[in-house]
Amino acid sequence: MVMWHEVVQSAPEFAARVRALFDARKHKTMATIRRDGSPRISGMEMQFDDERITFGMMDGSMKALDVRRDPRVAFHSPSVDPPEGEQSGWVGEAKLSGRAVSRLDEEGGYEEGSYEIDIDEVALTYLGEGGLIIESWHPDVGHQRRIRT
Repeated sequence: MVMWHEVVQSAPEFAARVRALFDARKHKTMATIRRDGSPRISGMEMQFDDERITFGMMDGSMKALDVRRDPRVAFHSPSVDPPEGEQSGWVGEAKLSGRAVSRLDEEGGYEEGSYEIDIDEVALTYLGEGGLIIESWHPDVGHQRRIRT
């Protein structure tokens, strides 16, 4: 399982910027996969700690049923507009994707409605010199940075 601390150890400055964007506001957006294969978008709260990223869902909710069928999830940070008249002042947006994994309680049983993310990808996009900057982190590749003009 790939946990948040691996991103932090591999690319600490990148991880700090990603976390700051997710922590900017309480509510994030989460995508799950419906039974028919189409996406479902839901408002969500999630928490970072030094080791992992966790979130909860009410048992029996549609998104919880989605995750039981197919654990793939994606999260998007809260959107922040650029300062008026200063597009280059846009702080950007962060995204992460992976699989929802049920968390264990202290007795070793599954904690109902409590999950953590097995990370596949973390991404950060923002405006910088030369155009749109896209930074990403993957377990097998590490941190990368690209510019789209």
